[in-house]
Amino acid sequence: MFFHKYFRRWIIIKELIINDRIRDNELRLIGHDGEQIGVVSRQQALDAAERAGMDLVLVSPNAKPSVARIMDYGKYRYEQQKKEREQRKNQKTVDVKEIRLSPTIDDHDFNTKLKQGRKFLDKDGDKVKVSIRFRGRAITHKDIGREVLERFAEETKDVGDIESKAKMDGRSMFMMIAPKSEK
Repeated sequence: MFFHKYFRRWIIIKELIINDRIRDNELRLIGHDGEQIGVVSRQQALDAAERAGMDLVLVSPNAKPSVARIMDYGKYRYEQQKKEREQRKNQKTVDVKEIRLSPTIDDHDFNTKLKQGRKFLDKDGDKVKVSIRFRGRAITHKDIGREVLERFAEETKDVGDIESKAKMDGRSMFMMIAPKSEK
């Protein structure tokens, strides 16, 4: 674990201890094909790894005695990096898109925003935060803003589900709509 000066956060690096860096005197040794060799000294384990042409890797340093395995460390690291790349490639990030309305929005403007919201929910699979900003004395008519949000939710109910109902936050009222889950 180290502190990176550019990101100003702690980054944990999972690095295994290999070969001469292992300091334990006794190790429970596992062979390269998975068989249990038994409890041996550090030097015997290093010799066995060298005879096999592989590395001695400490897999469980907290066990009593510590567990070490004979393996090709370079190949192991390559496989791990390949798995991580595959996981990153397959994960879907969900963004939150915001659509701003006003309490006195006209039908054509509402339909334009509705079309945009349906596109975000249906094609992109993103969540939509629909917000209404009350300006001036319009804040005294919160019921009109709530009706606009409920109308938006009603129009998008075939492609999205309401994640959070309309609620006030300062001079804004907002509602979260998530894409419909495919089951």
